[in-house]
Amino acid sequence: MHSESVSTRPRDSKGVNGSTPIDAVSLAIIEQLQEDGRRPYAAIGKAVGLSEAAVRQRVQKLLDQNLMQIVAVTDPLTVGFRRQAMVGVNVEGDLEPVADALTEMDEVEYVVVTAGSFDLIVEIVCEDDDHLLEMINKRIRTLAGVRSTESFVYLKLRKQTYTWGTR
Repeated sequence: MHSESVSTRPRDSKGVNGSTPIDAVSLAIIEQLQEDGRRPYAAIGKAVGLSEAAVRQRVQKLLDQNLMQIVAVTDPLTVGFRRQAMVGVNVEGDLEPVADALTEMDEVEYVVVTAGSFDLIVEIVCEDDDHLLEMINKRIRTLAGVRSTESFVYLKLRKQTYTWGTR
């Protein structure tokens, strides 16, 4: 699996992170890029009713404001990472310092604050099982505030897409 993708940060009724809401045209541009991150600006402009220059300007603004990213998405197995896992983390006290520490680790792809059985869900990508063990035992479990972890090791990646649109 290899594709280029656009990811957007969640937004609420006030917009992303309390900023001005993203307008309908910018949302349409994001959807175009989610379908194909290499789609030419001229083609996007035709689809959304703007000039190529206007699309280029809007895309740059969305990137500059960290409202989206354009990235190449691969299956980690094909580029040398033999182990992925989702790790549920339970925290004592304030979970934000733990979440912040996890976001600083290169192997960590996602950190999600959750409601339910875990306080945080963390996706990690590792070179092999020894690397995964080091991550869990020496780096995650030793963080101040971490009470417990539960690991869900990926055996096979069956689907990974970022084309949910902007709903």
